Amino acid sequence: MILPRIYNDLNLFLKPNKVLVMYGSRQTGKTTLLKKFLSDNEGNFKYKLDSGDDVKTQIVLGSSDFKKIIDYAEGYDLIAIDEAQRIKNIGMGLKILVDQLPNIKIIATGSSSFTLAGQIGEPLTGRKTTLTLFPLSQIEMGKLYNDYDLRSRLEEYLIFGSYPETLTSETSHDKKKVLEELVGSYLLKDILELEKVKSSKLLLDLLRLLAFQVGSEVSLSELGKQLGIDNKTVARYLDLFEKSFVIFNLRGFSRNRRKEITSKSKYYFLDNGMRNAVIANFNPLELRDDIGKLWENFLVVERLKKQSYRQISSNNYFWRTWDQKEVDWVEERDGRLFGYEFKWKSKSHKAPSAWTDHYPDAALAMIDNENYLEFVK
Repeated sequence: MILPRIYNDLNLFLKPNKVLVMYGSRQTGKTTLLKKFLSDNEGNFKYKLDSGDDVKTQIVLGSSDFKKIIDYAEGYDLIAIDEAQRIKNIGMGLKILVDQLPNIKIIATGSSSFTLAGQIGEPLTGRKTTLTLFPLSQIEMGKLYNDYDLRSRLEEYLIFGSYPETLTSETSHDKKKVLEELVGSYLLKDILELEKVKSSKLLLDLLRLLAFQVGSEVSLSELGKQLGIDNKTVARYLDLFEKSFVIFNLRGFSRNRRKEITSKSKYYFLDNGMRNAVIANFNPLELRDDIGKLWENFLVVERLKKQSYRQISSNNYFWRTWDQKEVDWVEERDGRLFGYEFKWKSKSHKAPSAWTDHYPDAALAMIDNENYLEFVK
């Protein structure tokens, strides 16, 4: 099966003397997308494709040596570096290329945003375009299936997520094995290697705690107490998980701090299958007691994909009062507030009076398993 990607033609984003940076977690298809693009354009331009794992490439692009770097790229129209985060000082090397070689085009992919962003951020200010590649979105799957088919496959997405290799695996057993391998071999690899964190067990224990608290406010002190580490260490690990595309942090919204909660955050996994692999639970929906968590996590992540791919500019929050009145998802767009409540099954729903009292001009909609496709697709 050839999976459709939202960025099927990178020519739309390539510009002379700018770097096209593609971020994303491991195994989301960045390398596949890059190689397909180069193959499709064979003969249209002369390109060089190298990997950040290659020692020679590391030496040249990490050297900051103008002559070495210019000689490396001389005669090529496009330079593509896969796994660019592996190259020390890659930002400076790419800056030299775009500044010294007229009309050069460059693509750099990276699975570790905290490393790649840190290395390229300042050197490439004004010299880059950034794309984020997520696991497959409902937008992309909608190119393969109609709405009826997407709904019929919803349980699969809720349980096994949408990593490319998971989607192309034929059986539930194969999907489970793929996700277990992702957790075991790739999930923490960048953090353990690049941030010199020694204890993979501690990181996985923290992720398991987060997995059971999806959709709930998270207390750093409570997490630290359960793991036997201090709050600062918990905060650091959570930040690393965010920057390596494992989780997403959602903060509380408030314009009335005395009555509304803002100090805590919620955390969601950027793929349902990864979340279920962390807690080793791939049971079908009828055997689960966490359908609400699966549903909320799925909607949050698919909405993030839609915002990114459709270029919807929004500040995202949840809203909750001290007496437990809440709205699951709040978007602040174009000076307006849009609230969304997530319910697995359709039922009558009334907006919290505190929400309508405080924000009478805000919209509020309920998203259930009947009307969700408009929200995510």
